[in-house]
Amino acid sequence: MLNVKQIMEILPHRYPFLLVDKAEINEDGKGAVGYKNVTINDPFFQGHFPGEPVMPGVLIVEALAQVGAIAILSQEAFKGKIAYLGGIKGAKFKKQVVPGDTLKLCCDLVNQKGPMGIGKAVAYVDDQKACECELIFAIGK
Repeated sequence: MLNVKQIMEILPHRYPFLLVDKAEINEDGKGAVGYKNVTINDPFFQGHFPGEPVMPGVLIVEALAQVGAIAILSQEAFKGKIAYLGGIKGAKFKKQVVPGDTLKLCCDLVNQKGPMGIGKAVAYVDDQKACECELIFAIGK
């Protein structure tokens, strides 16, 4: 299991935009699972929404993309590079994510050709699906 320090060796993201607390790369290197402990201290809750804190859907998708990037950038050919989010397809939000929840973030690389690829991503709270989407990525310098 990778901790935040190890994740920061792979990703360029830093607080407050690093949205993954720990992660593990699948044995085949074609995906990863990450976890985000959602707390009332997360800065986005100050304005989303006062009195009814809900994690913004775009940040759930970003957390999923970061987990996909952990998998991609762990591959020998892409170590030290940056993974860019190139597109989001079919995003569906099924459950609100609120302080106290732990997001389980799963991203499997389903198609990869050179520096481009597609990941199937699903976020869960407990065993309930909170979000699902397809992520398109491109590797930069």
